[in-house]
Amino acid sequence: MSGDKENGLRKPDGSLIRRLELYRDSGYYPFHMPGHKRNMPPEAGEVLQAAAGLDITEIDGFDDLHQPEGILHLAQERAAEVFGADETFFLVNGSTAGILTAVSAAARKGGRVLVARNCHKSVYHALCLRELEPVFLYPKLLEGGVADAIAPEQVEEMLARYPDIQAVLITSPTYDGVVSDVEAIGKVVHQVGAVLIVDGAHGAHFGFAPGQPESPVRLGADLVVQSLHKTLPALTQTALLHRNGKVISSEAVRRFERIYQTSSPSYLLMGSMDSCVRLLQERGRQIYTEFEEKLNRLYARLAGLRVIRILSEELPEHGCMKAFDRGKLLISTQNEKITGNLLYKELLNRYHLQMEMVCDTYVTAILTPWDTGDGLLRLAEALEELDERLLRQNGPPENDDGLKAPETAAQTEKGIPRSWPRTTAAVLLYEAVEAPKSAEPLLEAAGKISATYVNLYPPGIPLIIPGEVITEELIKLIDKYVRLGLNVQGVESPGGGGVSARELTIETIKGRRN
Repeated sequence: MSGDKENGLRKPDGSLIRRLELYRDSGYYPFHMPGHKRNMPPEAGEVLQAAAGLDITEIDGFDDLHQPEGILHLAQERAAEVFGADETFFLVNGSTAGILTAVSAAARKGGRVLVARNCHKSVYHALCLRELEPVFLYPKLLEGGVADAIAPEQVEEMLARYPDIQAVLITSPTYDGVVSDVEAIGKVVHQVGAVLIVDGAHGAHFGFAPGQPESPVRLGADLVVQSLHKTLPALTQTALLHRNGKVISSEAVRRFERIYQTSSPSYLLMGSMDSCVRLLQERGRQIYTEFEEKLNRLYARLAGLRVIRILSEELPEHGCMKAFDRGKLLISTQNEKITGNLLYKELLNRYHLQMEMVCDTYVTAILTPWDTGDGLLRLAEALEELDERLLRQNGPPENDDGLKAPETAAQTEKGIPRSWPRTTAAVLLYEAVEAPKSAEPLLEAAGKISATYVNLYPPGIPLIIPGEVITEELIKLIDKYVRLGLNVQGVESPGGGGVSARELTIETIKGRRN
């Protein structure tokens, strides 16, 4: 090996991907893991063969994620500078690992925490693992069932009612793009000496150009979790955990990060993170300034729709949200002759456009700077064509039009909840998870205690969690979602299908009623 190549391998501040390429092309032979030895068999295919060339473990010169001192340490320092944090940790187990770490570092085992009810199920898993008692903040529901932001006044009221709260966790932006006033909430939280955790998994792209919401990392949150892969050019499963201030120590975060992350982190994933951060550092402002212009053109065109509605332009005028992420395109069918699921299937099957999410009244498309012009054009044209077809319909949709809806508009409207479904905890979450269980017919489960999570997926936000009392309202809501063909997790059908609550069962705590 030449001296230049060896120096390139040892240089600590180079791009991680470039270092991996140099090692692949060097004369070093790998008598170490992984077992494919950068020589994936032909049966695996060309894609995996190419990836294997950069797939290594912690070897000499490539640092250790759980005790970074070289290239990974510098890469994380660069990320902290770019995102505005005191310290940033690479996550190869997704935002889930970051949530588990943040909650564990912020709250003592068995303590009490204040949590937005519309948080991801990973938050509940953290509560369970640490045997924490949650007090919930319920967001108001806006048009179409979109959850509003958490208001600072809500947080202040609950902190006064529960002075032993150790940590507060909110989601901002939400899966729908709703942004809370993180700065104001942070001031309220810090006045009582608690820790503010922000699940910002969907907002890693914030704060890089005028017109964008500011990143919660720069607004006073102590711990912020962000997924790079959700909205930025990074491989799936990549995320960051940011730490700010002195309330939570680096040692506390590192202790739990080592528990919740694999001891064999993927260098492909870490290289992807490093490349993404470098891109933002060099061209982030330019990229997102141009993206805002692209969004302006798309929204201007979609303003001509007469039946289908774009909630992304309407919602910011309502509720208490501080801002809204225009990269979340919420396409509403509420009050019309089709359901969200039917619109989703039309876009998928007729136009070959795969949406991010579907619920009863709208579908979500995630837009990023890396959407192609052709892709955005296809979406706009598809929505215009669907809008025209719906406009021509005077009666119920016809079979041959491809827009036959399982419910009328009136029926759909009637089933939309006006507030977040309220439930009462009869058993602590961690106790309910471990309790003996039995499967009950869903229609007979009212008054019994849930032993499972029930949620739509995506996004994985529970309607009910283990330990809470099952209500008639919840049963009706689940029935509605199932009849609409939505993906409801946590209820089962013996036949593997099911079109109504009559065929479904739910796990309850055996022998217990409220």
